[in-house]
Amino acid sequence: MQSLYEHDFYGWTQKQAQLLREQKWHHLDLNNLIEEIESLGRQERQQLRNRLSILIAHLLKWEYQPTKRSRSWLATIRVQRIDLEQLLEDSPSLKPYLTEAIQKAYIKAVELAASETNLPLKRFPSECLYTLEQVLDNRFYPGEPSLEVEEN
Repeated sequence: MQSLYEHDFYGWTQKQAQLLREQKWHHLDLNNLIEEIESLGRQERQQLRNRLSILIAHLLKWEYQPTKRSRSWLATIRVQRIDLEQLLEDSPSLKPYLTEAIQKAYIKAVELAASETNLPLKRFPSECLYTLEQVLDNRFYPGEPSLEVEEN
């Protein structure tokens, strides 16, 4: 099994699935199977942080560059919120991790917002000022009111 795992990962996954279906427990590559299952959990947490980073970056752009707001920014904010909602529905055990995830995602969000707006990093707060509820709220758009939100 070790050589199949190292040389043909997809083949290894199919073999492990077959062995599980056939309940051939003693033939399973347990060490690698455990590692891969744990890795799947880490990937879910990473996906949560990535989506939050993109969402918060766009909220920052929305707030700090109101004259450059666009339908594209609005769409990105809405899509990320939808994707986050679906991710949390599929994996509700990620909900307790949200507060920590926002803190971690904010660091990346500031980098993204600064690079996409050409504003200096120091222009953005050092910590996320949006609450978890605000970040996930479909009605929350920071800064001045916007016609883009009202028209859609």
